[in-house]
Amino acid sequence: MVKTNVRCAGGSDPGCVRSNNEDAFHIDAERGIFLVVDGIGGQAAGEKAAEIAVQRVRARLERQTGAPEQRVREAITMANNEILRAARSNPEFAGMACVLTLVLVENGAAVVGHVGDSRLYQVRRGEIRKITHDHSPVGEREDNGDLSELDAMSHPRRNEVFRDVGSEEHTPDDADFIEVKSFSFDSDSVLLLCSDGLSDQVPSAQIRAAVERHAGNPQDAVSELIAAANRAGGKDNVTVLVVEGERFTAPATLALAGPRRPGLARALLFAGGFTAAAALGWLSRAMWQPAPAFIAPRTIAVTTTIAAAMAEARAGDSVEVPEGEYREQVRLKDGVTLRARVPREPKLRAAPMSNGPAVIAEGVKGARLSGFRILADSEAPLSIGILLRESVVEIDDVEVKGAGIGIEISGSASPVLRANAIRDCLAEGVLILGPGTPWLSHNLIQSNKGAGVAARDGARPGLMGNVFDRNVLEPAPTDTVKELNFFLTPVPVPARPGRPARPAAEAKR
Repeated sequence: MVKTNVRCAGGSDPGCVRSNNEDAFHIDAERGIFLVVDGIGGQAAGEKAAEIAVQRVRARLERQTGAPEQRVREAITMANNEILRAARSNPEFAGMACVLTLVLVENGAAVVGHVGDSRLYQVRRGEIRKITHDHSPVGEREDNGDLSELDAMSHPRRNEVFRDVGSEEHTPDDADFIEVKSFSFDSDSVLLLCSDGLSDQVPSAQIRAAVERHAGNPQDAVSELIAAANRAGGKDNVTVLVVEGERFTAPATLALAGPRRPGLARALLFAGGFTAAAALGWLSRAMWQPAPAFIAPRTIAVTTTIAAAMAEARAGDSVEVPEGEYREQVRLKDGVTLRARVPREPKLRAAPMSNGPAVIAEGVKGARLSGFRILADSEAPLSIGILLRESVVEIDDVEVKGAGIGIEISGSASPVLRANAIRDCLAEGVLILGPGTPWLSHNLIQSNKGAGVAARDGARPGLMGNVFDRNVLEPAPTDTVKELNFFLTPVPVPARPGRPARPAAEAKR
């Protein structure tokens, strides 16, 4: 059983120079997962690499099987290899990669997996310690004592790294790839993860002071550190995560020592009066400034309808659905996870007086749908099982069966479909319209009356590890199909004008 009891917060900012943000982060306090990613590649490529890294790390670590160290290695390796495949198949993503720092906290222990020059610090008892090493020429010299922290921060080669995630194929146990460490995470300490947008602009002593100053309110510490990086120039995107143990407090002020002298006594008396006045003003600040509040993520259990629970949810929350049959149309929300309490037990059917879709996301970002069965039949037909319009969402471990179209994706956004089953639909299993590059990974696409995956209007999906079986029409064009997909017992491809029907054996390729 994983047990974590922490106060945590995170934030990311593009900085003062760049218009886009290639950083990303993920916090899952319930499972003890904390991740900072810094994309490499410029503009969309760096952002795409960071997006893939977050998705793949989450997918592996949310399956809580195996030793923590091995899970961390596998998560980062899966991200590495998927980024590489995406870069090879899309010219605009060529050369993209990322650096990252991942921490898994379980039962008072922490495992860090690290590649590149993002960082993990630990703060306790008035001290700050850098846990990770920078995989860079300048970082190595700083770690060896050849350069001071300030000299390293201003070094012209500071941005160079010699390890990254995504530039070449790796296995979990490859030497000189992932730095993995295990250490004690005591409840009176803090873990701080950051991209180099912070550590290149703000010295570690200032980082420690901000964390201690806002003990008990990590969101304020995050906000202060991002502001400090921007005041120092904001030359890069900056991302900060603060994870406080439940007993972390600011260290007590050290008492002044030494013999008393009259002049010193008067100075101390004046200073004491000034400090007391300032403290009184600070303690009464609630009269003129509302105290900041940290809003922790919640898990909301469905007791009546899914729609009622979703209406209550805010970004960061999870809505948990018990087993049963639900006849309602579900709309996803920004940043909200909608998940089954027991995978594949909740069943979604057409709402009364409606033929679908069963699930809709329109202009939604950061949402997730997991563990449902979406079922249609002649008595309760669904024109579409899941409709995603201009939405960056994740759909995983969902079965769509018998709908007109299983999942329809439209627009330029790039959602992720992972480990789903789309079967027995009356037309396409997955229909993709528009210039987006959605990611389809390890899905079963079976016995659909149209194409297993149809990509139109400039769509270029990425496909990896999917199984196509007995779909009536051929899958998406081969230039959109990535390696390691499997085509089982295909039906003959129907003849087109001027071209004879191809036998099943040829349709496999």
